[in-house]
Amino acid sequence: MTTTEKKLLLIDGSSIAFRAFFALYTQIDRFVAPSGLHTNAIFAFHTMLGNVLEAVQPTHVLVAFDAGKTTFRTEMYAEYKGGRAKTPDEFREQMPFIKEMLEAQGIRHYELVNYEADDIIGTLATQAEKSGFDKITVVSGDRDLTQLTTEKTTVEITIKGVAELETYTPAYLYEKLGLTTEQFIDLKALMGDKSDNIPGVTKVGEKTGIKLLLEHGSLDGIYDHVDDMKTSKLKENLINDREQAFLSRELATIDLDSPIEISLADTLYAGSDYDKLKAFYKEMGFHKFLENLEGATEKVVEAIEFKIVAENLSDDMFHDDQFFYLEILGEDYHRDNIIGFTWGDEKQIYVSKNVALLSDVRFPKNTFDFKKNKVLLARQGINYPVVDFDSMLAKYLYSTIENNKISTIADLFGFELPDDELIYGKGAKRAVPEDAILFDHLARKLDVLVKTKTPLLDKLRENDQEDLLDRIELPLADVLAKMEITGIKVSGGVLSEIGLENEQVLKGLTEEIYELAGEPFNINSPKQLGVILFEKMGLPVIKKTKTGYSTAVDVLEQLAPQAPIVDKILKYRQISKIQSTYVTGLLGEIMSDGKIHTRYVQDLTQTGRLSSVQPNLQNIPVRLPEGRKIRKAFLPENEDSVLLSSDYSQIELRVLAHISGDEHLISAFNEGADIHTSTAMRVFGIDKPEDVTANDRRNAKAVNFGVVYGISDFGLSNNLGISRKAAKTYIDTYFERYPDIKKYMEDIVRSAKDTGFVETLYHRRRNLPDINARNFSVRSFAERTAINSPIQGSAADILKVAMINLDRALIAGQYKSKMLLQVHDEIVLDVPNDELAVMQTLVKKTMEEAISLSVPLLVDENNGKTWYDAK
Repeated sequence: MTTTEKKLLLIDGSSIAFRAFFALYTQIDRFVAPSGLHTNAIFAFHTMLGNVLEAVQPTHVLVAFDAGKTTFRTEMYAEYKGGRAKTPDEFREQMPFIKEMLEAQGIRHYELVNYEADDIIGTLATQAEKSGFDKITVVSGDRDLTQLTTEKTTVEITIKGVAELETYTPAYLYEKLGLTTEQFIDLKALMGDKSDNIPGVTKVGEKTGIKLLLEHGSLDGIYDHVDDMKTSKLKENLINDREQAFLSRELATIDLDSPIEISLADTLYAGSDYDKLKAFYKEMGFHKFLENLEGATEKVVEAIEFKIVAENLSDDMFHDDQFFYLEILGEDYHRDNIIGFTWGDEKQIYVSKNVALLSDVRFPKNTFDFKKNKVLLARQGINYPVVDFDSMLAKYLYSTIENNKISTIADLFGFELPDDELIYGKGAKRAVPEDAILFDHLARKLDVLVKTKTPLLDKLRENDQEDLLDRIELPLADVLAKMEITGIKVSGGVLSEIGLENEQVLKGLTEEIYELAGEPFNINSPKQLGVILFEKMGLPVIKKTKTGYSTAVDVLEQLAPQAPIVDKILKYRQISKIQSTYVTGLLGEIMSDGKIHTRYVQDLTQTGRLSSVQPNLQNIPVRLPEGRKIRKAFLPENEDSVLLSSDYSQIELRVLAHISGDEHLISAFNEGADIHTSTAMRVFGIDKPEDVTANDRRNAKAVNFGVVYGISDFGLSNNLGISRKAAKTYIDTYFERYPDIKKYMEDIVRSAKDTGFVETLYHRRRNLPDINARNFSVRSFAERTAINSPIQGSAADILKVAMINLDRALIAGQYKSKMLLQVHDEIVLDVPNDELAVMQTLVKKTMEEAISLSVPLLVDENNGKTWYDAK
């Protein structure tokens, strides 16, 4: 690009944000900021924006947003855009942060009262052409904007969410539809637009509209010759809807001269603000974006002194108050090898890469990531006793808004430390650097750990969280390390057998699908599947993409009752996913000892819940029979043992009963009633338990869990397949029947507004910086988070206490039984047959007595020769 070339990029922010939200809607639970804010729309918008900026290389950028529902078009036609469903709260809460992201990236955004984003874009594009800009690029999710394309203005329309763009030029529009840009507006006038509620002409669709325009040139030409047309229903509709057609053209036409108060000079793009963008990424929990940003900005750091130790350790090199740290190149400490280690204090830092020396190290009482270190040392045949302090866990408890790397701790307290990516590289280029660089980096990490211990401890004491670290998180890290080291035996033979069974099922489904379709085709091809379902079989088109028909899961689920083939296709997809992820995937995770050693991520979630990675054993789809079969491959250590599964029953609802003090909920639990049946009776007005149907109980269960965790009427309606009005009625009735729950929610929100945080029963804190935000959506989300965090977090803490107590009981009794897995509210143990009776009593008692609540904790137990049998 030459310095004289001027390129303007105009983005339809409202349209792109909405498409971004639904592009990742099925994964919405994965995209959550440390504050609890949903971030799927922000993430997808950011990704699209980065791709477009790189492709266009603009000199000027503006993102336009709609200012509100009322515009000059609604004055012309009150029903314009009427009938649209209420915007989901999960989307609305993200809009202010999309604008904040744009500001951090140095991109101007703008909205104009009484006008739409389209009008702002059309006006600026027109001005840019007149002002001599070399190229204008418009990006939108709305094909209406293709009317703006000219020789200088290209319009990019999103397809497949926001990942791909279809490029419209005058030539492409003519090639695709046979129309000019002016005729495209007339086509909209004829066919109308259901999404915008533009009426058009009755029974005129795209094909008929194009045919009319090709014959008569324009909307005016059509009506000039309408009287000459043969008598038909089409002619009758054209005559009857004449005023409607011309109104529709006005509604569909973008205003190219709207009264904007922003100039082209205001859109000059100078690049992002590093500090603002860095803070934003941290707030959103966008770790990869943060790493990429930091990797592009090298920090200048002062020299640091350290001593290299190659051999001959001496006693004077060690004392308890020092820090100790082990380094690996990746994250998988079950497989990756130690590349170096460091220990020391403020007086002297030692570094070494001679792993053989570790057997002689007298380990200090302070570290970073004790669990990782314990596993790595166990691989060297070394037992690492529990430490007094773990900087990673301390930082996690103090603030979960950022990741818990040492570089993040350094940033938090104002110390300089290069990010690992600058030292080791990334991706395929990641490697151990020369010794001088490696040793310097390790010494700097140790220096940060030493200097930040006191301020971290001070923060925990201020928040009354020292006990949470000392009595829960540190002991738990030891328990988890032992579970990871032990691993769980997994039969590759059983997995292979399941794989063969799945292949046969897939083969049978394929044949059935071909037979129902009347021909073979690629079932995995959305395009070919769309042709079969919607063209050959004539099923109703529920949703279209820019490349054809949508065959997404939600579309197929709506079509399933209408055609047997659709149910077969859904089944085919489920089995295929299980085959690839949980048969082939788990086979690749079995290590040389015949076991899978998952890693438990202790410092990720704000609720305190544990996560399982590489592989994730918490996500096996046990609700599907084929998914449950996978557990048949998980076995006890030997033939003389069984797997014992102990699972808390409805622990979160029991915590809610205790925290809220609701007499109805407490009474139901204390009387041993089925809580979902009890709720169905109260909410749906059913007199007797026996009159509660399975569907009533299912709906009550969804309400029980949904309301507690802040689900909106939008979310509940989706979950239950009911209208939003019905979902709202369920929620409102629930609060009427359980008034103390409503009071708890009001009280906890009030407290959060006063203090800025909420806590679990064990003082695990969740900060809520947006609880008093002026923006309604942002504030509402923080309020929902205030309500559910103490419940989810307390349940997670109780499970952790139970695991710690159980570990101590196993040690005290010198039992051979071992904890193997923790999945959601379940603990799985390997138990020798001769210990089974005592373990059934010990585990149940230990878990049920982990805490004293106003309602009993109950544990369901099962055992068997496989994990499948134990459930």
